[in-house]
Order: sequence, then C-alpha cells, then structure tokens
Amino acid sequence: MTAIHIIGGGLAGSEAAWQLAEAGLPVVLHEMRGHRMTPAHQTDQLAELVCSNSFRSDDATYNAVGLIHAEMRRLDSLIMRAADAAAVPAGSALAVDRDMFSGAVTAALESHPRISVERGEVTAPDPDWAHSIIASGPLTSDALADFIRRHTGSAHLAFFDALAPIVHTDSIDMSIAWRQSRYDKKADGTLHAPGEGDYVNCPMDKAQYAAFVAALLAGEKTGFKEWEADTPYFDGCMPIEVMAERGPETLRYGPMKPVGLRNPRVPNAKDPGIGSRPWAVVQLRQDNRAGTLMNIVGFQTKLKHAEQVRIFRSIPGLEGAEFARLGGLHRNSFIRSPVLLDQTLRLKSDPRISFAGQITGCEGYVESAAVGLMAGRFAAARAQGRELAPPPPETAIGALLSHITGGAEADSFQPMNVNFGLFPPLAGGRKGRERKAALSARAAAALTGWLGGS
Repeated sequence: MTAIHIIGGGLAGSEAAWQLAEAGLPVVLHEMRGHRMTPAHQTDQLAELVCSNSFRSDDATYNAVGLIHAEMRRLDSLIMRAADAAAVPAGSALAVDRDMFSGAVTAALESHPRISVERGEVTAPDPDWAHSIIASGPLTSDALADFIRRHTGSAHLAFFDALAPIVHTDSIDMSIAWRQSRYDKKADGTLHAPGEGDYVNCPMDKAQYAAFVAALLAGEKTGFKEWEADTPYFDGCMPIEVMAERGPETLRYGPMKPVGLRNPRVPNAKDPGIGSRPWAVVQLRQDNRAGTLMNIVGFQTKLKHAEQVRIFRSIPGLEGAEFARLGGLHRNSFIRSPVLLDQTLRLKSDPRISFAGQITGCEGYVESAAVGLMAGRFAAARAQGRELAPPPPETAIGALLSHITGGAEADSFQPMNVNFGLFPPLAGGRKGRERKAALSARAAAALTGWLGGS
C-alpha cells in the first residue's frame, strides 16, 4: 500500500500520523528539526510545546475547549493520551510536563510499525507522492512557504505569537508569594485547604502595579523587519506589554486580575483569617511534572531578554528569579482556508494535498491537534476507498472545521480558538451556563451519531 506523507511533526502532524497508522496505513512523517531548527523550538522532539504548557480548560460541560478534549479522547487521540499521562496540577485546566508530553508522543510514533519518521527539510511535496498532508505549522520554512504561495495563488497571511518566560520554582520567594487557586477550587470542584493550590501568586499593591505597567511600556522591545511591520497579533497570545498599551487597567482585568485570591500575609480588616485581595497578582503555573519549573501565566512578551530579567525581577516574590527560558517572539503563518480547502481539508486546486494544524487558521494546541486528527481520518478513508463525511457542526471538532473551511469570508478570515460562538445556535433562547451545557450535550449526541455512521 502506498504511504501517505506528512510534512511537519508538530501536534497536527503527529496526530495525523497516528490516526493514519492506527487505521492500517503506512505513513512517512517528515520533520525538519534534528536537521534544521526553527526560531522558537528548543528540541528535536515531535509535538514540542513552544508556548504555554497548558491545553486550557478540561471542563467538557461549560467550556468548548474541554468539550473538544472529550471528543478527541473518544476519537483515540494520541495527543490527548500523552497529555493525560503527563498532566501536572493546574486547577480545572489540563497542563502538562512539556518534556514528558513530547517524549511520549515521539516514542509512540517512532516505535509504531507503520510509521517512518524522516528527519530533513521538505521544501515541497514530491510529485510522485499519492497524497501528502502539509502540517508544517505556524513556523513553516521559507522554502515550503514559497511553494504554498505559488501553488495556491493566494496572498500569504501572517501574525505574531509570543512566548511566556519560565522560572525555576526554587528561585521564587515564598515569603512573599503564596499558593492558591482562584476561589480555592480544585479541578473536581472541591476546595483546596488554606495554603494549597495549583498556582503561585505574586501580589502587587497599587503603586507597585503602576510602576510595573510603566516599566513594561518603557522597556526596550524586539524590533520588526520592514516587511513585518503591519502584521497583526493574535489576541489570544497578545504580548503583555502590548496589552499594557491598551490602558493602565487592562492587565488588572486580564492576566493580572486578583479576583478569587487573598494574600494570607495581609490581614483582611473584616476577617483577618482570610487575607486581603491584592491590587493585582502575577500568577505562575507548574510547567513540569517534577514541579521544578513554573511559567508566568499570560506573560507572553516581545521585550528584549535583558529587559525581561530587569522588569520581571521587579515583581514581588520574583526579585531573585532564575529563568529557565525567557519570552520570545515568532511569526505565525496561515492560509486562506475558506477559499483554498474543501470540507475534508484537501486543497481544491490539487486534491492530492491536504493541510492540517495551525497553518489552516486554527489557533491553540488542542485545536491544531484536532484538525490533524481529522486530516488523518479523512486521508485514511480516501486511501481505503471509503467516504467519511465531516463531523457535524454541532460537535466541537465539526464547528472548528466549519470555521476553517467556510465559516468566514476570505478577506476577514483570522485564526480562531474553538469556542461556543462557532456552534450552530440553539432554539429557545437559553443563555449562560444553561446554554453551554445544552450545546455540550447536543455535541456529545451528534458525535455519537457521526461515529455510528462512520
């Protein structure tokens, strides 16, 4: 049987390879790293996480991200299997030990009898390949990007994404910082005991916060090349200093919001036992299973490295912080999928080529993997002479695919995380949590029907 070639060993390419191989098809997975690195990656592991270590909410009832987690588990996702095995404490979110996660994915794919992992840069699909899936991600190499431009005839779109710093846990001053999850909630809905929690919190008073915002605004940033000057950011990964430019209170209502947190070292006037709410809070979340690394939540940045060290060490509790990784900036690229791709992610002008992952215009780890999962399943069905209809738009995966392949006008198409706004509306005017729960229940039933029919 002719092998299917996948270009890119990130989350989408890894998931696509797994789905194809588990369906009984031979796969060649091409990964450039190990031969040539990207500006953002640090290892040659497959499915390396380059930004946060969080897959975001794992709540399958009230959150669309948690719902797509649940759907992928039902579809035998390798990415979700590895994430669950590498999970670290993060409240109701699914966060992972990034090295353990990518190591598990790499081991599963390299040991699979129907998968061959080939290291080296692919600048274009070979004309002799019966079918290929381009899952080269947001850091597509220039040569492959040139092929895509020539082959699609579309303008190349790009936006910027930023990485958050990672701190050594033992360098945090816990005489200032404290452990607590918002409202003390655990992932299962029960409460943490006082002094426990999945996050380390660094408090700021009003003066400290004002000085911090001023430092962000004045700090020296990474410059842009001339051709990059008009490229927009993706709102979901907005650099902390760019958020600060939107107004002095923006951070207090965003990543530094103090809601649900009480500093036990500052007594509350009404109830000294519970502590006082700070003016603002910087939160750190566990980044590896051993708990030796913490990432600064929401602190993606394009500050120069020396400025990051200076400014972030002004945060109370981080005065002596040692950084395992500083923040950074990289370019993300995506295609005009609503014009270029059919409902099964094939290139309309050349059905021998499919696309998967963030290059299609989804955003986020789990979304990228979900699109890779479907690209693999569609390709497997075609190779085996079967028809596989897209999952219903009432499902989380189906809603995301609908957005990518036709849910927006080409000129206004922008990368999107999965969210309930992409789902077909419900009848009856339900709102809030009732609406979310009803959408999730409808999605579960729709996926069951689709699986039964596929």
